[in-house]
Amino acid sequence: MISMKREIPLFKVFMAETAADKVSKVLNSGFIGQGPVVDEFESTLRNYFQHDYISTVNAATSAEHLALHLIKKPATFTKIDGYGVRENVWNGMEDGDEVLSTPLTCTATNWPILANNFKIKWVDIDPNTLNMDLDDLERKITPKTKAIMVVHWGGYPIDLERLRQIQEKAMRMYGFKPAVIEDCAHAMGSKYKGKLIGTHGNICTFSLQAIKHITSVDGGLLFVPHQELNRRARLLRWYGIDRDSARKDFRCESDIEEWGFKFHMNDVNAAIGIENFKHVDVIIAKHKDNASYYDKNLKGVNGVTLLERNPDMDSAFWIYSLKVERKNDFMKHMKECGISVSQVHERNDIHTCVKEYRSLLPNLDRTIGEVISIPIGWWVTEEDREYIVDCIKKGW
Repeated sequence: MISMKREIPLFKVFMAETAADKVSKVLNSGFIGQGPVVDEFESTLRNYFQHDYISTVNAATSAEHLALHLIKKPATFTKIDGYGVRENVWNGMEDGDEVLSTPLTCTATNWPILANNFKIKWVDIDPNTLNMDLDDLERKITPKTKAIMVVHWGGYPIDLERLRQIQEKAMRMYGFKPAVIEDCAHAMGSKYKGKLIGTHGNICTFSLQAIKHITSVDGGLLFVPHQELNRRARLLRWYGIDRDSARKDFRCESDIEEWGFKFHMNDVNAAIGIENFKHVDVIIAKHKDNASYYDKNLKGVNGVTLLERNPDMDSAFWIYSLKVERKNDFMKHMKECGISVSQVHERNDIHTCVKEYRSLLPNLDRTIGEVISIPIGWWVTEEDREYIVDCIKKGW
């Protein structure tokens, strides 16, 4: 018999003790919109990531939408990254162009594709990582493929070098590289080949939603690889208004060259983000330590299949996913043990609103019935994780 029972949540909101005081100062400042505290938060993020082109927005979904909107315009730019000096070219996007994407993600990844009047082409998953199957991606690129949306599932980085090679092949075949957008909602603090996710030269989005590693209550980040995209992103997140321009009337904007959105972050959210971000390294370290414990102690357990571990892929483990036999029985057993578990995200391709894009995805079909995530976060104590492993080893 299992010797103890407790209630262990799958998710829990982290809130720094200093956040309330920081917010109080903002609330009493008379300025609660996008202002100096947003600037302070963005400066903190640029220093952490060593990346010049980071913009805060009000949600990761907004970051995804804005990213896709930005690449509608053609662009040619030179970037310097881990692969050297490279020229990146894309021909812009038109209504009806394809975006290749994974169905195993939050709908926040894929619904902005539809909102921008593009078509989704689903790419199968790699059952060993739950990331996009890059072999299937390579097969499915066509002259209409103008962008690729990838997700780092659970924080485990997709193979960005292989992805770059696929872009280069598209360039040779079609004369342009599909723009890559990395959905990094799970991957705050993850690294690919020793370098932080978000800094490998692609457009990247991060989530600061309530239950992520770091929250600003809600919010998102948009990383872009060059100055001109950054300029447009910062304008278009607030209607296209240049807030730094000289105005005859401080309430009346100057000429707007390109219309935009109401996607900006405010100083209240930024204040919370600043205080929580002070704990980012400790939070990620706890997630990774719990993952290491599970990797060691669940290896070889009957009915459990662990996912791939590659030394080049340093996951921040927002969630810890594994595959289990008889998943419904597993979930019932864990509930009886007081342990919250979940698949976390439903496959997006089954929804009615995307039925026209349905396609054969054999890896996903075979795998989805086994995918489950167990508690791993900063709140999971050493005693908790021992109990979780004990419950799993008892069988279901």
